[in-house]
Amino acid sequence: MSQINLNRRTLIAVGGAAAAVAATPALAKSKKRPFVINALGGFYNPNSNGAHDEEDIAAHRLDPRPIADTRAAGVAATNATIGYVFGDGDPFPDTIDEIAWWSEAIRLRPDALSLIRTADDIRAAHEAGKAGIIIGFQNTEMFGKDVSRVRLFSDLGVRIVQMTYNLRNAAGDGALVAENKGLTDFGRELVAALNKQRLLVDLSHSGEKTAMDALAASTVPIAITHTGCAALAPHPRNKTDAELKALADKGGVAGIYFMPYLTPGRQQMAADIVAHIEHAVNVMGEDHVGIGTDGGATAIDDMPVFMEAFRKSNEDRRKAGIAAPNEDDNIITTPPDLMGPEQFEKLAGLLSARGYKQARIEKIMSGNFLRLFGEVWGG
Repeated sequence: MSQINLNRRTLIAVGGAAAAVAATPALAKSKKRPFVINALGGFYNPNSNGAHDEEDIAAHRLDPRPIADTRAAGVAATNATIGYVFGDGDPFPDTIDEIAWWSEAIRLRPDALSLIRTADDIRAAHEAGKAGIIIGFQNTEMFGKDVSRVRLFSDLGVRIVQMTYNLRNAAGDGALVAENKGLTDFGRELVAALNKQRLLVDLSHSGEKTAMDALAASTVPIAITHTGCAALAPHPRNKTDAELKALADKGGVAGIYFMPYLTPGRQQMAADIVAHIEHAVNVMGEDHVGIGTDGGATAIDDMPVFMEAFRKSNEDRRKAGIAAPNEDDNIITTPPDLMGPEQFEKLAGLLSARGYKQARIEKIMSGNFLRLFGEVWGG
């Protein structure tokens, strides 16, 4: 999850959003439509001030600009974090409430949005030029210690479940827990229940031992939806070569994010994303690497205004105790030269310049995650 807290209330329509849509590039009608799967992203507008009112909430109103930008970018499916992640509140009812809110918001925009339950749903969204939304969790606190809730959440449309956020929970240790104790007995039960119900296990934000334990426990391929390579940038949010290799051996896929953890201490740029993709391909093979930006497709229009809100969000994360090392108030979460609806087209061009053939680029942009989703969910 990016440093801006991606929850329902920061995604609701704000004043001026409709006017912003007019400036958004239209879907390309000539050449082949880009086909992208963002294994962790969102529909956040970095140019909004987060303002909302009760009418917006009651009407299940989403900001139209990020939707239009996502469609323009060719993103057929986004794993959107929905439900409890950290902080105050009761994880189970809060998560149910958010799933209900998003389900209705998607239902009210059949022209532009599609709820993704199967791999075939992603193909259909791509053909129709819609933005598919995958309901994903970035924590397992909402399960309590009751694995029977797996079926409930599956029935409600959840398709991806991240075992931990940065800290420790009932399932295991997150990336920032120094003890690195690994998966708990409940965590093993939960992995088994998720496998049985055909929900995808996600090991992003997990501690190394938690990841290795879950890979050993799972009977089906799993994912790390958004990460970087620790061999290039030693950071607790990045994955070691051993983790990446074990994931590939299991048939899974790792999504490379666009986050500052790729280059701790300095602003990450497009060339850094390419370097991490190349390393992951060298370790895992071209069939096991994808994209999970941990961000959206809407560019920042006014950087000074954005930075004020960004720094406030960082401060809130530090107070909550969930900030990762190197969350710098002066380093934004999106590469300045790789933002906006053209970001994936630019990235594909950079990979092509590095000698990647079109077939390999298509695997990284969507094919590998589409294959994994089909194997786990069906369709």
